Formats: sequence, C-alpha cells, structure tokens
Amino acid sequence: MFDVIVVGAGGTMGSSALHHLAKSGVKVLGLEAQPEAPHSNGSHHGHTRVIRTAYVEHPSYLPLLGRAHQLWQELQQASGQVLLETTGCIYSSEGTLENSCTQHAIQVAGEHALEHRILAKAEAVKLFPGYRAFPEDAKFMYEPAAAVLQPEGCIRASLTLALSAGAELVCGAAVTGWRVDDQGTVHVHTSKGEYEGRKLILAPGAWLPKLVPELQSLLSVERQVVGWFEVLNGSADFDADRFPMFVMDDRDGCYYGFPKDARGFKFGKIHHLGEIVDPDRVARHITSLDEATLRRAVHKYFPGASGALNHAAVCLYTNTPDEHFLVDQHPNHPQVILCSACSGQGFKFASVMGEVLKDLATSGATRHDIAFMRLDRKRPGHAQVLDSFQESAQGLQPPSRL
Repeated sequence: MFDVIVVGAGGTMGSSALHHLAKSGVKVLGLEAQPEAPHSNGSHHGHTRVIRTAYVEHPSYLPLLGRAHQLWQELQQASGQVLLETTGCIYSSEGTLENSCTQHAIQVAGEHALEHRILAKAEAVKLFPGYRAFPEDAKFMYEPAAAVLQPEGCIRASLTLALSAGAELVCGAAVTGWRVDDQGTVHVHTSKGEYEGRKLILAPGAWLPKLVPELQSLLSVERQVVGWFEVLNGSADFDADRFPMFVMDDRDGCYYGFPKDARGFKFGKIHHLGEIVDPDRVARHITSLDEATLRRAVHKYFPGASGALNHAAVCLYTNTPDEHFLVDQHPNHPQVILCSACSGQGFKFASVMGEVLKDLATSGATRHDIAFMRLDRKRPGHAQVLDSFQESAQGLQPPSRL
C-alpha cells in the first residue's frame, strides 16, 4: 500500500506534488493516463509559460508567487537544467480602456513595492522596438523580474527527481474510478489494475469533473489555441534581449506573448473563442477561425511578426466561475485532495502548489494561505456543488466512476 497516490502525475500540479512528496520520504505512486509524461493533451505544453509578480487576480496569490519563484530556482539548481529565464514583462493597454490590466498592474506594483517602471510609448519603443505599432496613447508598465518558464522541462525535472527519491510512476494508467472503503483505504481503479493508498491526490486537470461528478456544474473545460508566427525580414526586435514577454488588453480581449523562439513569435488570446469542450473529444486541429482570431491582433500590434503561422497548439483551460483555483479536501473523504481549475493561470504556481498538496496529504493543513481556493458557499457556484456532495454522502448520487 502507498502512503499517497497522485492521479495526473504527468501534468502540471501532479508532477510537482509527486516530487515534493517523494523528497519528503513519502511512499508515493504517480498515475498518468497519457502514455508518456510530459504530454501534449492537457494544459502544460507549448514550451513557454510566464511567471510574474504584479498579480492582480487576488492578494493571496502574491506570497504564493514569491515562494513559487524560489522553488522554481531550487528545481533548476537541483536538476542542472535551464528551466526559467528572466525576460521582464510589459503590461500594455489602450489609453482610454477602463479597468485595464495595466492600470491594475501599476496599482498592485505600487501597493506591494514591486520593482516596476511606468513608460510612455516613446520610452517603451526606445527600450523595446517591437512595441512600436502600439497606439500613441497606450499605457505601458515594465516589470523587470518576470521570467519565462519551460513547462515541459519543469515537469520532466520534477518527475526525474521524484523517481530518484523513490517515487513510482505508471503512465498509460487511465483512472476508471476510485472509492474509499470502510477502513478509510483509497482504492484507485485504472486501465492497468487497482492500486491502494492511505491518501489520494486528484490532480488530473481537465479530467477532474469526470472523476468527481459533483464538480461538473462548477468546472468548465475550454479549448485554448496559441500560435507561433514568422518574424518578417529576420528582425531582431522580437529577440529575448530586446523583447520582454507581455500581457495586454484592448476592447476585444486580453492577449499574451513571448519573445521569438525556434518556432517564431508566440501569441495567444486569453479564452480564445470561449469554446467549452469535452477533454476527450476536443478538436486538436487548427481552424481558419483560430488563425484569424490570433492574426487580427498580431497584425495590429506586432506587424513585424505577422508572417506565416509556423506552428499552433491546442491546450485546455479548466475554469471556475470566479477563475480562482479549486484546492481542498473532498467534503466526504478528507483523505482525498482535490486540485484543479487553475483557469488558465496555473503553471507559474505549480512549484508551490506541489508543496501545498504535499502538506495537505501528509498533515491535513498547510502554512500557505489557500482559503480563497477552497470550496466555500460564498464562492460563485459552490453552494450547488456542496449540496451535491451532501447528496452523495447520503447515497443519492452514484460513486465516482468514469
């Protein structure tokens, strides 16, 4: 019997949890439905993710980000791999846009004494020529400490270190159901057999609603597309030493992007087309509408990088109504920990969330403030879910099986 079983161990949060548990001396098993890890069917692929500190989404994210950055650096040192690179981050918005990402970033940076610079367009373009096509009244803030993470490398490093510390990992083990017996032992049924543990962490990303049906009304899985566009005329304006990654918004939405890499200039629109999907049936091919949605903004703001679409990828967001995480113990089974619904913002936190999950599995509590991530009737949509859990406890709903 294992002390802890981690479902989704080949993904963002699961791989980190496996690493933290293993290095703490816990007898831990990781189960991954995909045939290999990392993989390209979830939310973590795409070569780059951002970690930034001027975070406006909730005050409690800020200390988590500080710890996450520290743990990413420790993982990089322990693995001997380059996992993060400091590029800085530009926040930019149309000058007349209300409640813009730039306004909020400036406010948070000022309130928390985060290093930042507020730039007029002329100053921004002098430093970073790739932003020259932005409107004259655009607002800019530069955060020099922001960094780019290599997600596949981070997951690979976490798994390698976890295995070297004694963890076991089984890939291609799709979970078909789980249950807790009268003695409190957790039984996990998979395509490769049954496994038993004292504790269970469910971190399968977009597949959590299928493993915990009470959550189906709360969690929505969304198709997200990112594209890599050809930089025209061999311009160096989008190289990492001259082009920070960015977060920007206008009246059509919020966008993000990264310096040029081997595939080109990476660009995405948050919530893309707003398509709610089944993770097992999501369309993985790129449509003309997908490309047009991205190209419209690339051509407007970054015409020097509006060449051919060299590559594109589909990933998944798992969203809650308030777009905060869902991390808590199962209401009916405290030995089962739920972790998902990172609402498109999860990867940067994976290093610290692995620590949080380790804490919850080993002691039932954590020093980190995750109160705003827990199931709570005051959060949108949670009252109905908590009622569903109560019905399940009374035997009015079926057990958790696919």
